[in-house]
Parts: sequence; C-alpha cells; structure tokens
Amino acid sequence: MIKSNKLYNNKILLSQKAKLAVICVAIASSVLLPELFHWLGIVSGLGSSLGEVFLPMHIAVIAAGFIAGPLAGATAGLLSPVISYALSNMPTETMLPYIIIELAVYGITAGLLNSNGRFLTVNVLLVQIFGRAMRALAMITGVCFFDSPVSLFVIYTSIVKGLPGILLQLVLIPLFIYRVKNSSFFCHDEKH
Repeated sequence: MIKSNKLYNNKILLSQKAKLAVICVAIASSVLLPELFHWLGIVSGLGSSLGEVFLPMHIAVIAAGFIAGPLAGATAGLLSPVISYALSNMPTETMLPYIIIELAVYGITAGLLNSNGRFLTVNVLLVQIFGRAMRALAMITGVCFFDSPVSLFVIYTSIVKGLPGILLQLVLIPLFIYRVKNSSFFCHDEKH
C-alpha cells in the first residue's frame, strides 16, 4: 500500500488531507490548552495567568509549522487566537492583533526552518526569537502610528514572564517532532 506521507531528507512530506488534519489539531490544541492552563491556575490558586507563563498556544502552532510547513503553520497561527477570542475572549481584544502576528510568524518560520540541517532545538529558538521580534515590532508600530493602548513595557514583561514557557517549548517541541518523524504514520523509505 502506498502512503501519501513520507520522510525525505529529514523533512516530513504530507498529503493535503494530512496537512489539514495537522492544522485542525493545532487550532484545537491552541484553543483548548490555554483554557486548561487558565482553569488549572484558578483551581490551584496561582491565578489565571498561567497561560502567559507557559505559553501553551505557541506549542501547537510551532509544531504545526515544523510538521506541515509554513502555510499550515501560518494558518494555525492566524486562526487559533481568533477562534480562542471568539470562544473565550482570550487573548484580550487589545493584544489579539499582536498575538495573531506573533503566532503566524511562528508557524511560517517553523515551516521554513524545517528543511535546514540545524538541530531542532536551535530552530525552535530561532522561531521564538523571530516571532517575539515581529510581535515587538508590531506593538511598537501600533503604539507609534495607531494609538494602540498597549504599553511597550509588555514587550519586556511578556518575555520575562514567559521564560518557563519558552524553556518548555525548547524541550517539548523537539521531542514531539522527533517522535512524529519517527512514527509509523510516516513512510520512511522512498520506494513506492
């Protein structure tokens, strides 16, 4: 039986249906995981900001880019915060445009970096840096040219507050991608 998914030069090649499935799972995860962290924070008495600390929305979007490419990563990054906002009013209306930009850049960058030969942890770090830089640039642009009510201090505080999540991504995403690339779901020989 011929599988439409294969591993080629350490890059996953997926059928369109498989890419759509990755996008759907990434969006669902990016909407549900922040809700879970929000709930855990409230139940544990730590407050509702655990999502800002562990950045659960980022994980699925970055993974989608690495697994299914830049278009799938961008789609998951664009739609996840919009759907989350529509269902739960999170992220806040003021932060929504910046998080959309950040997550879309994460997805695109992960998809583009998927094919190079660097260690995956380095790629995840590069994705994080580029996504945060684009979010900061968007926030500076919003404040300077569009009278955005967001304080530029948020750029600094979101990085400091999100350090546990950034570290979690550096560990979890490479392990997850390695596991996916070595799963039986993908055809590893190039003979069809």
